[in-house]
Amino acid sequence: MSKTYEIAVVPGDGIGPEVCAAAVEAICAAAGKSAFNLVELPAGAAHFQKSGTALPEETFQACKAAGAILHGAAGIPGVVYPDGTEAGIEFGLQLRFRLDLYANVRPIRLHPGVTSPLKDMKPGDIDYVILRENTEGLYASRGSGTNLRDEVATDTLVMTRKGVERIARKAFELARQRNGAPKDGKKRVTVCDKANVLRSYAFFRKVCQEVAQDYPDVELDYGYADAMMVHMVRRPDFYDVIVTENMFGDIISDLGAVTVGGMGMSPSAEIGDERGFFQAAHGSAPDIAGQGVANPLGTILAGAMMLEWLGERHQDRALVAAAKRIDGAVQTVLKDGEALPPDLGGSAGTEKVTAAVCRAMDRQMAAA
Repeated sequence: MSKTYEIAVVPGDGIGPEVCAAAVEAICAAAGKSAFNLVELPAGAAHFQKSGTALPEETFQACKAAGAILHGAAGIPGVVYPDGTEAGIEFGLQLRFRLDLYANVRPIRLHPGVTSPLKDMKPGDIDYVILRENTEGLYASRGSGTNLRDEVATDTLVMTRKGVERIARKAFELARQRNGAPKDGKKRVTVCDKANVLRSYAFFRKVCQEVAQDYPDVELDYGYADAMMVHMVRRPDFYDVIVTENMFGDIISDLGAVTVGGMGMSPSAEIGDERGFFQAAHGSAPDIAGQGVANPLGTILAGAMMLEWLGERHQDRALVAAAKRIDGAVQTVLKDGEALPPDLGGSAGTEKVTAAVCRAMDRQMAAA
């Protein structure tokens, strides 16, 4: 008898409910509705407006107990705490820290049918992963920084040996599983830091170097964060896996997304040793919410990442195969170009794009 997985579904704010519904439709089409027990839960900025909390304790406990968490998007402009920070994003941030989701995995891949703004880059030329440490760095100060008399504000960048070592090891293990950089086929881990300026980043680099000694088959590379912003544009095909601190990872992953079609094409997985949280990397886009034009592909691809993670974790080959079906269907839809969303130059709405992905999966299964 096949296993049923409990999925905590948190639609969130803005376009979140639309893209989340698209991902749910896709994973059910790929693996069958009976594979999942889907539990919808409230969280985010809109819930904060109603209740005074962006993450109800009931939602947190349900997420903690679930097999995986699927999220739409969070945040509404102007919905902030007294200190000026956004309230809606508290949901995702608290999950990271309280569930120890230390590895933020952001694939940067140029798909067939998508034109990169980088001249001469073709599908296959850009295919790397940014691995962002997710529980330390500068963001660990959220809620605990100092604002002294409204004259001096400070936040502290935090790095621990345990935190850096485990994200570095995850990067090298990931590089071993991949096919290498598009340019030369080498399995490579690039450490993105500011080791030339700050002791904390020099420590990050030192620990990565120590971990690298256990992986002689993977090349170790370095890039200062400012230089990386240049190299990711000039030679994106050089990269295989990039590992970096929390804030730098947040910044460079957005740049990477733009080179492969924009934030609507950018899935994200936040994983720990026991739990996983999956969403697109884009925001809630309240300016287009409710219009049915949001690009659902990033969230659909995040759903595929969720199935792959669950399948590998539970040795469920059917889920791994379902993840591949979603990925293949997205490739087909993009290559055919008949159901492209507006941000990719088409006119297809959210529902039409989702239906096209599901039809492509149906054709895959019929031909198998």
